Amino acid sequence: MATQTAPARPGDNSRIEVARARREADEPTSPVVRFGPDQPFELDSGGRLDHLQVAYQTYGTLNAARSNAVVICHALTGDQHVANIHPVTGKPGWWLRMVGPGKPIDTDRYFVICANVLGGCMGTTGPASTNPANGEPWATDLPVVTIRDMVRAQVRVLDHLGIEMALAVIGGSMGGMQVLQWAASYPDRVFSAIPIACGARHSSQNIAFHEVGRQAVMADPDWRNGRYLAEGTSPRKGLAVARMAAHITYMSDKALHAKFGRRLQDREKPTFGFDADFQIESYLRHQGVTFVERFDANSYLYVTRAMDYFDLAADYGGVLANAWRNSATRFCVVSFTSDWLFPTEESRTIVQSLAASNAPVSFVEIETTGGHDAFLLDEPELYGTISGFLGAAARARGAAT
Repeated sequence: MATQTAPARPGDNSRIEVARARREADEPTSPVVRFGPDQPFELDSGGRLDHLQVAYQTYGTLNAARSNAVVICHALTGDQHVANIHPVTGKPGWWLRMVGPGKPIDTDRYFVICANVLGGCMGTTGPASTNPANGEPWATDLPVVTIRDMVRAQVRVLDHLGIEMALAVIGGSMGGMQVLQWAASYPDRVFSAIPIACGARHSSQNIAFHEVGRQAVMADPDWRNGRYLAEGTSPRKGLAVARMAAHITYMSDKALHAKFGRRLQDREKPTFGFDADFQIESYLRHQGVTFVERFDANSYLYVTRAMDYFDLAADYGGVLANAWRNSATRFCVVSFTSDWLFPTEESRTIVQSLAASNAPVSFVEIETTGGHDAFLLDEPELYGTISGFLGAAARARGAAT
């Protein structure tokens, strides 16, 4: 059991948040699969977890042949609650536009699985989880994790469910990185793969953005060298700033201008001060405040670091095409014209490497002003692409429900 925090004082929101974070880390609100010392989990960093817990969510029904499973890999700030009401925020799932009965990822046809990533904060082992060695939160004592570690943890979930091969693995942004890792590490377990708005490695610019966010978190006095849960504090301000900075990268300049322009916030004249005079300022502050209600600050450090270390070609002698050698996995690579975080040229690099290895691949660049977050928005061309590709894969595999 986790060590109890000090009783909350009236109005002391930080202590309430701390108690909630620790409860959620050990008592997730979705199914979990647990592994003990008899099944140690080796990490790329050289560390090892003798106790691993992975929280996941499922939708739809697994058919008798176990051939209709679709694995969804979530992005940096997402979680396993893809198409249900989120237990913390009370809001609809983050991909409810895409997943559900009659939708592109049709839960009347497919059995959908999404696991909270290793290092996350919604039930899978992460820095807020209890370290069995001392009964305290892991905090920054948790070994650093990688995208490949995340995927290995997801493989254990599929093993637990008795699924030998996924009909498809799909995800956007960091989820797309996981899709690529799945296809490279487990080609015999991935019938088709749909990486969206991602790259085969993290660019120096993206690493720089992440470092700004991490430094904002660690500069908050309430971070306490990562020990804020044990000390009953919460680095809200630092994490909010990190979220604000990151959120700018998810939108295009055209989308920001169309939504906010230079419009002032509920006033005709500027205050000539440092309140949120502009609508865009108010919007970003709102994004920061709401984010800290559902995400653990240390998890933000760990998950962004995992993205930074991602470089698939480096694992295959510096040649990306080697990652797909002799692979029979079908690929559909998707990018967006206004995505400057993971521009189309990065998707083209993936497509070229797949073609060089003779892997079956199709590529779709979608015209949109939605920016990087377009995969979460109302994009009919994306819906048609996913629905059509999944349907073709299901027919090729004979994966009827």
